[in-house]
Order: sequence, then structure tokens, then C-alpha cells
Amino acid sequence: MPESFDELLARCTRSALKLEFRDQYMTGDPGYVAWQSGDVDQAVTEYAGWTATARDAVERGIQMKRVRIVSEPVSEYIAFEHAMTAQVNGAAGEQIRWVPRHRVSDLAVPGNDVWIFDDSVLQFCLFAGDGRFVGNEVSTDSEVLKLCISAFEAAWQRGIDHDQYDVLR
Repeated sequence: MPESFDELLARCTRSALKLEFRDQYMTGDPGYVAWQSGDVDQAVTEYAGWTATARDAVERGIQMKRVRIVSEPVSEYIAFEHAMTAQVNGAAGEQIRWVPRHRVSDLAVPGNDVWIFDDSVLQFCLFAGDGRFVGNEVSTDSEVLKLCISAFEAAWQRGIDHDQYDVLR
């Protein structure tokens, strides 16, 4: 059985990088549903587990960075992610950048969202077309690692820091 995200993050010693491509994820997620109804405090509460996990990793010296490649104008789900980022990801010490999709047209990128742990292990996050999570795949293939690291670095360079990105552009 492939290692879980928690196991991979626990083994991590330097960096956990995330490259995201989707404009919609699990729309039945309680945090998203709370946000849609205007209950931001409840939405933040729903992600308290993630905030604690990321904060623990950052406190032990792991550099956590996330790049979100998004279509513009953004979807309602991306507007939700943007609205929650400071209180959920930023509060944990994650660094977040946003990249309008048209800025990465000339990049070779993986076909799925991916976590890159210490530049040595990948965990692909697999989703159905409607945004339902369907599983993970772990890889240590050196060529796939090179592609994913290169894609992350290029997208990060083209990205806009969270506090500078305006979802209403």
C-alpha cells in the first residue's frame, strides 16, 4: 500500500511543495459548504486539522510552498480557496502563489496535482471530473521527479504572492 500523505510529510526533512491545477475540488466539502453559506468562522474551523499539520511541519523546519494554477476569471471554488488561504494556509506558515493559467501555456506540467517531498518523492493527487478525490499515487521515478520539480519551480517564478493576487481581475 502506498505511503499516506501524513507518512510522507513525517519523513520529510526540507521541503514539501504542492502544484495544483484544478479549478474545482470537492464541492461537498464541509468547509466549502460553510463558506458558501457565509459562515467563514466555521469554514476556518473545518480546516483546523490541515492548519495544525502544516504548522507542525513548518515548525520543524519544512519549507512548505504551494502554487495554484488557475483559470481566469476564477471559479467560485477558487474564490473560496483564495478567501481562506490567509487564515488556513498562511496561518500555518505555508507560502502560496497564484498563477493565471495563460502564464504557463509554454510549460511542460504533470497531468495531476502533485506534492513533491524533499525533491525525492512525489505524491500525485487524483480527482474525478466532478472534483471528488479518488486516490493518490506515489512515485520516485527520476524523470518524473525532474518534470515535476521543473514545473513547480517555473510556476513558482511566474506566480503572484497570495497577498498580491486579486481574484476579481
